[in-house]
Amino acid sequence: MLNNTVNANKAFGVSESNSSSTAENRHPNPLPPLQDRHGRTFDYVRIAVIEQCNLRCTYCMPEEGVRFKEKDMVLRTDEILRIVDILARMGVRKVRYTGGEPLVRPDIVEIVERTVQTPGVKAVHMTTNGLLFPKYAKDLRDAGLFGVNISLDSLREDKFQQITRRSGLDKVLESIDLAVELGFPRVKVNVVLMRGFNEDELIPFCELTRDKPVTVRFIEFMPFDAHQIWETGQHFASAADLCSQIEAHYAGSGINPASGTRTEHHIYQVPGYAGKIAVIPAFTRSLCGNCSRIRVTADGNIMNCLYSEVPYHLKDLMRNGASDDDVVALFRKAFDEKYKDGFEAKKAASIAAKINVSDIDRARASMTQIGG
Repeated sequence: MLNNTVNANKAFGVSESNSSSTAENRHPNPLPPLQDRHGRTFDYVRIAVIEQCNLRCTYCMPEEGVRFKEKDMVLRTDEILRIVDILARMGVRKVRYTGGEPLVRPDIVEIVERTVQTPGVKAVHMTTNGLLFPKYAKDLRDAGLFGVNISLDSLREDKFQQITRRSGLDKVLESIDLAVELGFPRVKVNVVLMRGFNEDELIPFCELTRDKPVTVRFIEFMPFDAHQIWETGQHFASAADLCSQIEAHYAGSGINPASGTRTEHHIYQVPGYAGKIAVIPAFTRSLCGNCSRIRVTADGNIMNCLYSEVPYHLKDLMRNGASDDDVVALFRKAFDEKYKDGFEAKKAASIAAKINVSDIDRARASMTQIGG
């Protein structure tokens, strides 16, 4: 299998030729960086701005949907921006807004614009399902959004509807083309490959990179709905297997390793193609050693690992009059208690559940409540 040493993202708004110069973009009141006991430094935050979504993807939530938090239980705009500012002081440079579907939130363009203006933040990104993107795309680009990841699991309308329980494939494809047309510096397509369902679309998705300057990213099947159906392994297609299929198909073309982000553990480019192909071992968890992510849920909890079920109640702390120092202390506590990898985090959550630890939040029935 081809190996690749991934590169960090380039600086926001700076050309590749001089992207290493970031002194002028530092926060004026810096703090020591956020680190864990394993020596990892965290410079990237994913903030879920809303739980609601306009799709009902089979691997994300039950068919009947989930009970979303009341509006006042979700982070307010000023709270989101305060979190961003404090984390920027701690060395966070990349901010990604997720959901649910972030474009369902009415003030999302304002949130993006004000985040871009936060000292120390180099790049603001968004993950969207693409259905509402054409309506907001130009405003987001004008606001300074640097990158957009568009989720799409099938290029066939019948399978798209089967996965999402909704229609709209044409709108998602339009969004990909529009993002390229508007000049977003990073345009990515996130694909969840499922054995026995859409695995036969692996190469058609790869072929999107022939003419489009996008990165198509295949993510290991890792559903987080209440049924936890990934445990059966029925639909699981491993990163190793996906890489083998890609390498075998393009062997005659001399497929090459390419540069990408830390999560793009395996990344390729076919000679002459405009875009790149990546495989992300989300469930295999071979990327844990390079983890640099902070997660904040829509209802205002810090998650130090996607597999952890121990919430750190950030929103409650802030609404009870906490100082910035108090917020910093909670982030440091959360990451000082971060496990070495997702396997240890999941094991700890399972043990805690058996002994009925009250602070374990096992009520999350959907990835929309976590933010990915």
